[in-house]
Amino acid sequence: MENIKKIVKECDLKHIAIIMDGNRRWAKNKGLPSAIGHKKGVDALKKTMRACDDFGVKYLTVYAFSTENWNRKPEEVSFLMDLLADTLNNELKEMHENNVVISFIGDTSKLNNKLQKILANAVETTKNNTGVNLQIAFNYGARAEIVKAVQEIVDSGQKEITEDLISQHLYTGNIPDPDLLIRTGGEMRVSNYLLWQIAYSEFIVIPDFWPEFDKESLSKCILEFVNRNRRWGS
Repeated sequence: MENIKKIVKECDLKHIAIIMDGNRRWAKNKGLPSAIGHKKGVDALKKTMRACDDFGVKYLTVYAFSTENWNRKPEEVSFLMDLLADTLNNELKEMHENNVVISFIGDTSKLNNKLQKILANAVETTKNNTGVNLQIAFNYGARAEIVKAVQEIVDSGQKEITEDLISQHLYTGNIPDPDLLIRTGGEMRVSNYLLWQIAYSEFIVIPDFWPEFDKESLSKCILEFVNRNRRWGS
């Protein structure tokens, strides 16, 4: 893994997006409550953030809660909201000391006021950091994001709608599109995630559940990525 940082720089790998899938299945396979799987998922995210920092990956975007996840059992939705709040309260100091920049993509206005304040504090606290940029997709859906972007453009009175203009109005308008999309848990779908941004991303799906993902897992994905022939449609 010592050469991964050099490889990342040489292949200009800037942005990795991850669909963190399999927390509940991991827990079920071990006879544990799903809550334990979600907590282990937080541990996996911490390992992945550190790995991105070690490897020189500037942007990491993770799918934490989709617009469809509201359809889960109310007690699980409530737990996931509390887990995000607790994680930020407990980990913010360390992430800030590690120079992480935290931001959120998705409609966070739908969250309760207490959670919105916690999210806003995390963003404000870390906004001037210069390390890994962590984008957490929470209450996020790609179709809704595109609709929002187009509506903003229409409301602004723009007559000519271009790809660049739409990109600028997305939640991710100020960062490069993902070079690599990783999905854990073996499912072969994108689940309404970054549909516009992943037009030319390389996809890697691994069978391991998200709580099992670590630095070695990420290094293997990067090595597979660098051996791909990215033709960009040509």
